[in-house]
Amino acid sequence: MNPRSLIYSACVCVAGLALYFANDSQLTNQGQAQEKQTPGEAGPYVLDRTQLPIPEPKLAPITTLDARNAKAPPQFQVTAPKGAPNVLIVLIDDMGFGQSSAFGGPVHMPTLERLAKNGLKYNKFHTTALCSPTRAALLSGRNHHVCNMGSITETATAFPGQTGKRPDSVAPLAEMLRLNGYSTAAFGKSHETAAWEVSPSGPTDRWPTRSGFDHFYGFIGGEANQWAPGLYEGLNKIETPNAPGYHLMTDLANQAIRWTNSQKSLTPHKPFFTYFAPGATHAPHHVPKEWIAKYKGQFDQGWDKLREETLARQIKLGVVPAGTKLARKPEAIKDWDQLSADEKKLFARQMEIFAGFGEYADYEAGRLIQAIEDLGQLDNTLVFYIVGDNGASAEGTMNGLFNEATYFNGVPESVAEILKHYDELGGPNSYPHYAAGWAVAGDTPFTWTKQVAGSYGGTRNGMVVHWPQGIAAKGELRSQWHHVIDIAPTILEAAQLPEPKVVNTTPQTPIEGVSLLYTFADATAQDRRKTQYFEIFGNRGIYHDGWLAHTVHKAPWEAKVRHPFLEDTWELYHVDEDFSSANDLAAQNPAKLKELQELFLKEALKYTVLPLDDRMLERLNATLVGRPDLMAGRKSLTVYEGMTGMSENVFINTKNQSHSITADVEIPTTGASGVIVAQAGRFGGWSLYVKDGKPTYAYNFLGLRTDKVAATKPLLPGKATIRFEFTYDGGGFGKGGQGVLLVNGEKVGEGRIERTQGFIFSADEGADVGQDGETPVSDDYQAGNNKFTGKIRQVTVDLK
Repeated sequence: MNPRSLIYSACVCVAGLALYFANDSQLTNQGQAQEKQTPGEAGPYVLDRTQLPIPEPKLAPITTLDARNAKAPPQFQVTAPKGAPNVLIVLIDDMGFGQSSAFGGPVHMPTLERLAKNGLKYNKFHTTALCSPTRAALLSGRNHHVCNMGSITETATAFPGQTGKRPDSVAPLAEMLRLNGYSTAAFGKSHETAAWEVSPSGPTDRWPTRSGFDHFYGFIGGEANQWAPGLYEGLNKIETPNAPGYHLMTDLANQAIRWTNSQKSLTPHKPFFTYFAPGATHAPHHVPKEWIAKYKGQFDQGWDKLREETLARQIKLGVVPAGTKLARKPEAIKDWDQLSADEKKLFARQMEIFAGFGEYADYEAGRLIQAIEDLGQLDNTLVFYIVGDNGASAEGTMNGLFNEATYFNGVPESVAEILKHYDELGGPNSYPHYAAGWAVAGDTPFTWTKQVAGSYGGTRNGMVVHWPQGIAAKGELRSQWHHVIDIAPTILEAAQLPEPKVVNTTPQTPIEGVSLLYTFADATAQDRRKTQYFEIFGNRGIYHDGWLAHTVHKAPWEAKVRHPFLEDTWELYHVDEDFSSANDLAAQNPAKLKELQELFLKEALKYTVLPLDDRMLERLNATLVGRPDLMAGRKSLTVYEGMTGMSENVFINTKNQSHSITADVEIPTTGASGVIVAQAGRFGGWSLYVKDGKPTYAYNFLGLRTDKVAATKPLLPGKATIRFEFTYDGGGFGKGGQGVLLVNGEKVGEGRIERTQGFIFSADEGADVGQDGETPVSDDYQAGNNKFTGKIRQVTVDLK
């Protein structure tokens, strides 16, 4: 193109740009947020915040030829409304209403108490009774079935409400805030990604950094080994830190402080939204010894006496009304006075560990809050400190556990067996949980625990809200009835943001929560939430206008459901007058009970709760319940060096069947050592590795015994095919079998594998090629120093 043509085209292309400043006044806002930004903020046009991302206005073309003579239009930028607060959510895991000191419990939590003293305590705040559902509801403002999170991600089914995949019509709160000018970050536990999507190939749509968070550091799943977690940063699996004394709780606080400092350094004008969900105090109960020592002897009185002591403190603090009675204890929980000396010794130690874990978690959360204060930001940071994503966990069963994986594999642990590890409990060589009696005590003054939806023991959690610039009251109590779905609309209202109608081109399901901002200035304000359903694994209930009806379909420690759905026994409580649900009125007021049961069904239809699904073990099998499975129909899987952290949901299932593992490797002239392929770790798993030049296969059965099949001679330099063949005994789940080791087709070793794990290897450790991450399967090598020193071409696992 010649210069004259170029000039002509430029003039045509930019014709009319001079009209921009005349036309900008015609840009209208069709949404709720009518605000005009200054040129230094978002330009001289009005933002429509009901459609996210906020559309960039079209500019009229500029007709001036020379840039020296033209005036550039303002840069399009979206900023948060003026004065919008920073937001911090601290979410503790598996802590009951009666466990934190701020709500009368025995676990000293000075950070929580400090915030309560300068803010508000809520004593009628509710969750869903299970972790993934609560978190999905918290981070979206919609009921958990509407988020397709009727249970945890690993038990998703093909039914609407239970698929484990958050729909695009349910945009996360973090995405709403990010698209409105917030910096966003999440630290700790993320248990809202569909189980089959947690793989290197994705899809990553529901990973944290594709769910509104600019930054994520933590673990994806229900729990983590606090001493050796499997960590992600953003979308990337990272090496587990191997520093002496490492603990995830401190690491998460350090990471959150570092991000907060950077965010306020580089973008001081942007408010932040930080979601700090460390995974404490979920099992495994891992905590440094010095924190356990703080509680030595403090639980020797037992759980029955602790319930009484806790209730007395709760009444004195005012977090429960005077005259509140202890609700009955579940019949399965023994009286402390009936326990043996060994049981008392073990159980008291378990609670010392849990209490130390809780105080330690509060301390690290306090370091983050102190860092925010040091930046001068705490006064305008809206803090929600939520003490539990459900009630205390009774999943440790009656004796507690040395290794939680035994529970998932149906292998009971006796008190005598756990006592052998007494000094290890809480440390890196344990994976412990406490006895169910402590969970019941932790939910004082109520009866039930985590998983029991409808009962306040499963769903009522303490919450503290702190925001000096937005809350004038100090140290006051709020007793309006609210639910976890109410947090998101509260944050939007506090930030002066409208609820978006469209996000990323998808029309949105309306937020179902009710903002509790109205309670900040008025302790006597009338409740704005009148109705809320509950349902987890067939346990269900309904709250309406001061009344609660619920049924226990299955207790957490029970192997089978109690009755078919239509034969369940319902209870009725007038909770406006009976805080602890101690007085069952079902027989006295059948008409009210029937009214609430009918209301539950209406709410269940409205929020895609039906059909009810009380299957348990079946739901761990993707094929049986119809959820996607990357390994569906496959009899062979080939993996390559560098593939690490593959969870059981994305790795081929070798359990309960004959199979082979074939590794094509190259051995250098100096020899080789290290792990070729491994699945899980110290608390159960298997590994194919080379030690002293000899290939070896080890099967670690729940950390209780390890069987090894080792070659009798070392590998020669050059290419080699190492093959392990396992012939399963059959006859049910978790049986043993015979193992044979071959090199280039020649048998080099043979041995017996006495027992195998029938249902699950690990909730947090995956399969690795070329190393064994997190914790080691075998004591033949160490964590962090077991990478294979040869070359791995490929590893193939074949099912027979």
